[in-house]
Amino acid sequence: MRAGVSGQVRSKEAPKARTVMNMLRSILAVTLTMALGAASNATAQAQEPTIVLVHGAFADASSWNGVIAELAKAGYKTIAVANPLRSVSTDAASVAALLRSIEGPIILVGHSYGGPVITQAAAGLPNVKALVYVAAFAPDVGESSLTLSAMFPGSTLGDALMPVELPDGGQDLYIQTSKFAAQFAADVPPDTAALMAATQRPVTLAALGEATEIATWKSLPSYFIYGSEDRNIPAAVLQFMAERANAREIRVLEGASHAISVSEPAAVTELILRAVEVEAGTGQANANR
Repeated sequence: MRAGVSGQVRSKEAPKARTVMNMLRSILAVTLTMALGAASNATAQAQEPTIVLVHGAFADASSWNGVIAELAKAGYKTIAVANPLRSVSTDAASVAALLRSIEGPIILVGHSYGGPVITQAAAGLPNVKALVYVAAFAPDVGESSLTLSAMFPGSTLGDALMPVELPDGGQDLYIQTSKFAAQFAADVPPDTAALMAATQRPVTLAALGEATEIATWKSLPSYFIYGSEDRNIPAAVLQFMAERANAREIRVLEGASHAISVSEPAAVTELILRAVEVEAGTGQANANR
């Protein structure tokens, strides 16, 4: 009898035990799935690129405001660097110091003289995934902004400049206020162009004449966008540099001026996002370069 009763008790308890175990397994499976999902989301978030924007001569970081707003809508973090505009080597070192503080992939963007700066700043930094040149110089070793701008005719910048002598014997260069809009920002609303002229930051003559020491566009993917009516850097020069760099994409904005980060922020942002899509993903595009 005892054996029969005992066996009957065990037979009733067994289904209950299996039910409890199945519930525990289900809870464990759900918990594990949530944990894996959270880890996956954290990894994806950690891999989202930071867009670093480097302005050029006769401008400041606010020249990227329109682009920053567009990138923010797309959900990307941006940093607009205050480029010192003193010399390629020191400006590049300043930008490189900031880049080293950033975790995860970086898309590095430069406008005008910011091109030589990003070209040199990217050296030795594996998390820089692409260089985007926005109406920007992309010099080879030994070239400078001055030598490149004179490679083809078309620049009228020289006649628009106002030099200011510095205590150390060097020169700061400004664009004359009365000529700023026509020279630099012909397709920008007049009121905005007037503000840009009043707040422009000068570049040293030495910086424009300083030769580049390393050309990272030879090893990093590059993207180019510029205006057909650029009066600072002739369109022929920009086309030459883009083709020489074997740029992944070259976009020409018909009728646009040198200040396309201000006049055409949506187009500039679109190219930056293209670089993000291709270069900050699986890395397959880099492997094919």
